[in-house]
Amino acid sequence: MAREGYPYILVLAVPALVALAASWFVAGAILAGLALFVGYFFRDPERRFDGGANHVASPADGRVVSVRQENGSEVLSIFLSVFDVHVNRAPVTGKISKIEYKRGKFLAAFEDRASSENEQNIITMDQGGRSVRFAQIAGVVARRIVCWRHEGDSLTVGDRIGLIKFGSRVDVFLPAGSRILVKTGERVRAGETVIGELP
Repeated sequence: MAREGYPYILVLAVPALVALAASWFVAGAILAGLALFVGYFFRDPERRFDGGANHVASPADGRVVSVRQENGSEVLSIFLSVFDVHVNRAPVTGKISKIEYKRGKFLAAFEDRASSENEQNIITMDQGGRSVRFAQIAGVVARRIVCWRHEGDSLTVGDRIGLIKFGSRVDVFLPAGSRILVKTGERVRAGETVIGELP
């Protein structure tokens, strides 16, 4: 489980124990159930990527909600519901060349406007002279973006990068000439699903 989940679990588990000890069984059961759900939300399973050197791994679990071209890049958007794993992973092997944080709105993450208007953390990775960029985008409930990495860090595809709390969106930008290998509506898994091929 991601360490960011422990404070939330404690905030719920301690009152749950107090309520159960005081024979407030309904309140205790509700709080205990919420604590279990939070633990489920912050789960962090191991993943293995079996793609080739030019393949791009999904940086997030979720459902593909958009595939498009934008300013010369091949772009896909992944929506993460509260039931998806929210740990984000490196889509390629390479070095982080830039991390840019942008303040913004908290629109529903499945809306197209979320890509341009919502609060987000944009990470650019250099892979052999090719630039792969992806954005951690906050949603209407997810108002906390966490990034564990820094500019200059060298990563292997599938390495953990950070997470977005409680429902969100991740946009992936591939250089011109790349091929998107998934379609709108498909489900993908971070660090495991091949979503594209670099030129």
